[in-house]
Amino acid sequence: MTNVACPSCGAPVAVRGAALPYVVCGHCQSLIRRHGDGLDRIGEVAVLPFDVSPIQLGTHGHWDGQRFDIVGRVRWGWADGAWNEWLMLLADQGQRWLGEAMGRFMVTAERPDLLGLPDIASFAAGGDIARGTRIAIAGLEFVAADVKTARCLGCEGDLPRPTPAGASLTSIDFHSPTGALLSVQRDADGTTVWAGHGTDLAGLTPRNLRPLDGWPLPAELAPA
Repeated sequence: MTNVACPSCGAPVAVRGAALPYVVCGHCQSLIRRHGDGLDRIGEVAVLPFDVSPIQLGTHGHWDGQRFDIVGRVRWGWADGAWNEWLMLLADQGQRWLGEAMGRFMVTAERPDLLGLPDIASFAAGGDIARGTRIAIAGLEFVAADVKTARCLGCEGDLPRPTPAGASLTSIDFHSPTGALLSVQRDADGTTVWAGHGTDLAGLTPRNLRPLDGWPLPAELAPA
């Protein structure tokens, strides 16, 4: 991790992902674009509303045999609640998103190769995917279990692209009998597909969790 000076307020801004082009100043909420040695303020993000999550910037652990570090977050809100998308930077510089909603977690990786599936291609062209829609991938059937429209409530840390507060997203979550998950998302920049698996917090072997009042840290998550 290194620090850069915010081009707006001059405060030190922690950069955890050297290859990621955007970072948010935690002091003045400026959204900063990094290009080579240059820094440009391109906007301002909303202050994130408080939420009860044990994950924070700087949390680290292991997934799929690799260490990961949490370097950024986008929080989304919809009619019935909100969820976090935490950006995981892997040791090999690969990226995953750690979705967190109501104490449940899922880790996903982008799958652009699935954009050509008929239902997903139709959705990308502006169509709908109804709850209950079934999609088969490599012999495994996924069922659309949740369809919602959400808006960005704010973001922090290092990010692969700017996500301003108020940005709209249509998200469809598919489940399979094996626990594999599929998320199809459409926003102003296009459609993306994400595939992965659900996990519990212990399955991430996390360290540097955020202390929460009234929630004693489980023994298996205590610092080594």
